[in-house]
Amino acid sequence: MTHIAFIGLGNMGGPMAANLVKAGHQVTGFDLSAEHLSAAEKRGVTAASSAAAAVKDCSVIITMLPAGQHVKAVWADLVSHCAKGALMIDCSTIDVDSARAVHALAQQAGLSSLDAPVSGGVGGAEGATLTFMCGGQAEAFAAGKPILEAMGKKIVHCGEAGNGQAAKICNNMILGISMIAVCEGFALAEKLGLSHQALFDVSSTSSGQCWSLTSYCPVPGPVPASPANRDYQPGFAAALMLKDLKLAQEAASASHASTPLGAHAAALYQRFTDEGFAGKDFSGIIDMLRQAPQD
Repeated sequence: MTHIAFIGLGNMGGPMAANLVKAGHQVTGFDLSAEHLSAAEKRGVTAASSAAAAVKDCSVIITMLPAGQHVKAVWADLVSHCAKGALMIDCSTIDVDSARAVHALAQQAGLSSLDAPVSGGVGGAEGATLTFMCGGQAEAFAAGKPILEAMGKKIVHCGEAGNGQAAKICNNMILGISMIAVCEGFALAEKLGLSHQALFDVSSTSSGQCWSLTSYCPVPGPVPASPANRDYQPGFAAALMLKDLKLAQEAASASHASTPLGAHAAALYQRFTDEGFAGKDFSGIIDMLRQAPQD
């Protein structure tokens, strides 16, 4: 049993912390939301009065927070309260520069650290089937992997500090682009009188096959578990996809990488959220594409 602090108990962090409890770990948690903290308590997490109080005597500290600025502020506050030799793991999706900055904070305090963003959404968090993309020293990865395995199905060491975040934003840029392509394919099929099932049966077993089609089909019917069958309730909200696409564009600009489709995908998701659909699943962008005028 490991004593773990978990800071950030929202839609992702709450079930992740609960899975650590199920695995037999002692988990002390904190969240600014009293509602989230109470929900975590009901799932076996011990509530703390503050983030600093949560990390006391813990050998592993996990954060799951909205953005880089929040991670930097929380880690700057926590490093002086952590036990000697503790391992700090950030599972948030943030920019690479912020990830590397918090690694430096931990190193200066004599702590080991990982950036370990996740893929798999709320369903993966609940089912402990997340993929963790980890950046940091090999020793830190070896120490953190058994903890992450209680919350995920695949744990990948991507290299040095910040590389977990790099892998996450590259992956989600691919996902955002591919979902738009699948949505456009189904929208065109509708115009041509081709049924959803017919297109799915062809593309899912031929060269159009991809995760956005076979696991997360954006139309009702072919994949019963997809959000399209629940009026596009997330899942993975469009606002979160937009956040990740913006992070990818910031990284592309900073590294002088050419990502024209990534830029166009970001613009389309910006429009989708601006039209009031930030809380819908990102696959719901098919409705906007159906109505879009021809360029």
